[in-house]
Amino acid sequence: MAFLRAGSVGGNVPDGPRKKDLHLFENHAGLKFRNLELLNQAFSHRSYANERDDTIRNNERLEFLGDSVLGLVVAEYLYIKLGDRPEGDLARIKSFVVSEDSLAEIARKIRVDTFILIGKGEEFSGGRSKKAILADALEAIIGAYFLDSGFKAARRFVISHLEPQIESVLADRHRKDYKTLLQELAQKMYKTYPRYSVERKTGPDHDKTFWVQVDVAGNTYGPGMGKNKKEAEQGAAKCAYAVLAEEPEDSSSQVSHKE
Repeated sequence: MAFLRAGSVGGNVPDGPRKKDLHLFENHAGLKFRNLELLNQAFSHRSYANERDDTIRNNERLEFLGDSVLGLVVAEYLYIKLGDRPEGDLARIKSFVVSEDSLAEIARKIRVDTFILIGKGEEFSGGRSKKAILADALEAIIGAYFLDSGFKAARRFVISHLEPQIESVLADRHRKDYKTLLQELAQKMYKTYPRYSVERKTGPDHDKTFWVQVDVAGNTYGPGMGKNKKEAEQGAAKCAYAVLAEEPEDSSSQVSHKE
């Protein structure tokens, strides 16, 4: 990967103190970069880059790359480990493992929130603790490590931190897959299927938040919120399931519930 080394990340060259910080992060995360510029770029949020000169590159392109690397690693792992599971099960498990909540949790464990570079406004609004920013930064780090050290190294890093999440989902997947739980409950109680609809979208095109509600037998529940429709649908399904699971099975009517 020599063609991607020094000079490919603009003005993200770390100074002496920053190098010490990055080495400290490497120790926490179990990484070793040959090119610290790439790691520094992975930590550079758009809000930080916008407040500096044009030579500072943000982490969005690395995030794009890291998202694909992450998806491939997890898909391969599940395909090999769960050889008897159908595609639908693999897709559901993968969606939980690579969800914003899961990635943000890992990011906090390896102290991404301590080392990320964000702008003053984002700092003031609590950006260092925002799940979306932390999850995106982790994906950017994965992308940067792939460029720096290759796929095998990136795969080792991803598996070392995501394997516990995968095992957790496998051990408790039915409780967490609220869409499946709700569908089964709706069929049992009403002989019908839940219907999901997007209530609204907020935020810019590159960082949208979806709000989804679910209708079960004429009653509306939710909304669920997420960075994509699937995540928001899970949230809405969770709201509905929490209410309907408490009702008697022969109940013919339910009180509408909105959060």
